[in-house]
Amino acid sequence: MSGGVDSSVSAALLLEQGYQVTGLFMKNWDEDDDDECNSAQDLADAEAVCKVLDIPLKTVNFSFEYWERVFVGFLEDLKAGRTPNPDIICNVEIKFREFPDWARKLGATYAATGHYARIDRISSPPRLLKGKDHNKDQSYFLHGLNAKALENAIFPLGHLTKSEVRGKAKHLGLQNHDKKGSTGICFIGRRNFGSFIQRYLPSTEGKITDESGAEIGRHSGAFLYTIGQRTGLGIGGPGDAWYVARKDIASNTLIAVQGHDHPLLFSRYAKVANINWISKFPELPLKSMAKIRYQGADQECRIQQAEKGRFKVEFAKPVRAVTPGQSIVFYQGDVCLGGAVIEDALS
Repeated sequence: MSGGVDSSVSAALLLEQGYQVTGLFMKNWDEDDDDECNSAQDLADAEAVCKVLDIPLKTVNFSFEYWERVFVGFLEDLKAGRTPNPDIICNVEIKFREFPDWARKLGATYAATGHYARIDRISSPPRLLKGKDHNKDQSYFLHGLNAKALENAIFPLGHLTKSEVRGKAKHLGLQNHDKKGSTGICFIGRRNFGSFIQRYLPSTEGKITDESGAEIGRHSGAFLYTIGQRTGLGIGGPGDAWYVARKDIASNTLIAVQGHDHPLLFSRYAKVANINWISKFPELPLKSMAKIRYQGADQECRIQQAEKGRFKVEFAKPVRAVTPGQSIVFYQGDVCLGGAVIEDALS
């Protein structure tokens, strides 16, 4: 129970289906002196919902586990020039490891979350499916799970749209029915990313060059930018907008190109390692669809083994802004096969 509308409606739906439900509020970040990320308000919202639903609410602090297993690695990836997605690691390490363990200690059989995804329990082992509402589908963030984690998980919202969830919350009289959804991690999504990260990774100003190497601007730290980024470059002049095409962390340099569809922004291949296959290891090479970012368009691709533990993904046509550190997630129809972190992108 995060205090948001999704987990609140999940609990309500489980009650309607005859489950005995206990809420568990997880605190994953110590920000008591931080007004921008107020877990006290989220807890108050969760308590109000549980009072309406007439269910007990427990609280647990996973801040240490989050720091050690999620945030430290997040900072290391940024420092190395990658663009990591800590929400995916949080799901693996916290929401589907620590949370189910606590649920079992409370005597629970299942751990439920408000993710917009579905589980196919007819198959053995169970399979992860996209949410019915493909505009809200969150299976991308769950690709790091395995079939065992799915056996004891429930996603009550998998067959609903966000508007249906808000409508249900309003019908139930839940005060958070119109509460704004969180964007990414609480303590990053609700504040200036650069100023927050520089508390932990001091940055150094560097050059922005064009593809020929000529300096065209300055940046505040190469690791703060991502491939395909337009905003924050501060490059004026005539013609099309400028976009980050490459990052040279060793020299603290950004290489920018002009035009949304510049060839240097496109890649035909991605290199990945240690693909997590959710239900079973498929026979390779394999044709599938792939997402290289949440809510990105599905891309037709071919996966083949490159060397032990490493794989090459060939896209049917060049894909824009394939970004090292982000996840590539594979699908066949609505079935999420699994995914991996992108190591490199090649034209």
